Amino acid sequence: MARKKFDIPVMYQSPVIRKVKEANKITDPRKKDLTPTTLNFGPVSFLIPRHFGFCYGVENAIDIAYKTVEQNADKDIYLLSEMIHNPTVNEDLQKRGVKFLFETDGTENIPIESLDSDDIVIVPAFGTTLEIQDKLKSKGIDPYEYNTTCPFVEKVWNRGNQLGKKGYSLVVHGKHRHEETRATFSHSADHSPVVVVLNPEEAQILADIMTEKRPLEDFESHFGHKSTDGFNPLEDLKYFGVINQTTMLATETQEVMDILKKAAAERFGESNVLDHFADTSDTLCYATNENQSATYALANAEPDLAIVVGGYNSSNTMHLVEILEEYCPTYHIRDAGEFESPEQIRHFNQWEKEMLTTNDWLPLDQPNLRIALTSGASCPDVLVDEVLLEILKFFPNARTVEDVLSPFDETVETES
Repeated sequence: MARKKFDIPVMYQSPVIRKVKEANKITDPRKKDLTPTTLNFGPVSFLIPRHFGFCYGVENAIDIAYKTVEQNADKDIYLLSEMIHNPTVNEDLQKRGVKFLFETDGTENIPIESLDSDDIVIVPAFGTTLEIQDKLKSKGIDPYEYNTTCPFVEKVWNRGNQLGKKGYSLVVHGKHRHEETRATFSHSADHSPVVVVLNPEEAQILADIMTEKRPLEDFESHFGHKSTDGFNPLEDLKYFGVINQTTMLATETQEVMDILKKAAAERFGESNVLDHFADTSDTLCYATNENQSATYALANAEPDLAIVVGGYNSSNTMHLVEILEEYCPTYHIRDAGEFESPEQIRHFNQWEKEMLTTNDWLPLDQPNLRIALTSGASCPDVLVDEVLLEILKFFPNARTVEDVLSPFDETVETES
């Protein structure tokens, strides 16, 4: 997909990280080098991954949403739900008068029945269900006029539709309550039997039912609440493909595919497996892949600790945290406001779904401290800047930002 230029509001543009990214584009235009960039401030260095922050789909959504608000000041404007999973962006849109029809879990805030044909409804980057589309149409509202659905989400839907026309069922790797997976399920169920699996462990359960190592009754207890009515794994998994929620770990989606492909080979024979299992690896989101690969490279650079900036309900952000916390102490924060002091940090624990306060998180007396700093695909780079600058306040003898960024400025100026 050709990269087009998006109009991102100035308040989200970053003076620090932007220079690093611009210089990296010049020195590595083919994006082959995943080595993190080191910003050495003396007593502390920040390791910045090659790929992170706003992806194509998020930039597209922000561009459309802000232009819609600007060009329709005289109209009531609604978002179906959070446009992206970043509280800073969503709160700013609300301040501009945009109202949310639904919570992220699908709870209704404002009935669609109360809208009229003059109202504007923006479809979020996750997309929406066919049922909601039909409700909007019944009120005379075109759900596609202000549609910010990520093109890569639509690519997954299109691939699923192609398979459905060939008589294939679909296994969706995703979180069944997530807006994107709910939308993908709806679009897929329009043409195919569908079941959602969360992770490789659930994929193995499904594989065991499919190969009759587990009783058929186990399907209802594990998947009955997230499958189409009457789904029968012994019948409906004779021909199937795996598609995914685009923000899931790409390595995990591949593992889900491998588990189910192996089960198909066991059931139908290795030589016949490709007649029964459709290869859908081409639907994996390039940005998710790039960001996760860059995060593994960041972890391999052996930081002393990691900070991941992003919304606490952001799936792709949580997966970056999941990668990094295997290597070093990792803190998932919304923004720089979570620093209580050099002694305390507030951060989100995705496993317990709770906010924690950790003491002595920043080892100020450690020489040559190395901090990995990254963010989710829905997080503005300016929030990463603010985190970096806030941490620098704890190091009064650090080099200046201007001094550290001067080589990057020279690279960009030389190119221009």
